[in-house]
Amino acid sequence: MKRFLRAEYVFLQKPLNVGSRLLLLLSAVIVGGSLYFPLWKVHLEAPQYQEGLEMTIYAYKLEGGNGGQDLKEINMLNHYIGMKPISAADFTEMQVIPFMLGLFILLALRAAVFGRMGPVVDLFVLAAYFGMFSIGAFYFRLYTYGHNLDPHAPMNVEPFMPVVFGTQQIANFTQSSYPQMGSYFLCIFMLVLLLAIWFSRKEQLPSSLS
Repeated sequence: MKRFLRAEYVFLQKPLNVGSRLLLLLSAVIVGGSLYFPLWKVHLEAPQYQEGLEMTIYAYKLEGGNGGQDLKEINMLNHYIGMKPISAADFTEMQVIPFMLGLFILLALRAAVFGRMGPVVDLFVLAAYFGMFSIGAFYFRLYTYGHNLDPHAPMNVEPFMPVVFGTQQIANFTQSSYPQMGSYFLCIFMLVLLLAIWFSRKEQLPSSLS
């Protein structure tokens, strides 16, 4: 056990080489770029909506297609089946995600300046945890929308789970839900952090800490 803890300590104290530091600077730029692109998109198609209805999810807002009209149309359809209107106010994660992305940028810059392995590992673990939490919160939000239906709604529909990833049929609607460029940026951010760790894995511990 002592040997394992010693090895872990040595690894976390390793210095970062120039390549790893540059990768950390790149990772900060990538996270910043993710704010300008949608994270997820939900698309609905039906015979009466041949062009489809779209709802795009950003880190900080919901946006309907067709100048916002699609989201109004989706909420009107939801009213008929007893589903509560979809509103950005319900997605409390949107108040947290921009803050966390800003924190990731600051921590990446901090790790590049201090030049040690430990802060990079900490950032990777924090980002991975937050990513899993966000996906879980998104799943729970969709589950709540699809299961808390008003029994007195004009149309009686069995509770259902809107698809998080993929395509499914709901009555006469085909629903598709897929990640978008913002999510791909965040995945690349995680990959860049791993590369920064990998490229400095063989660096020698400073003699003062050996």
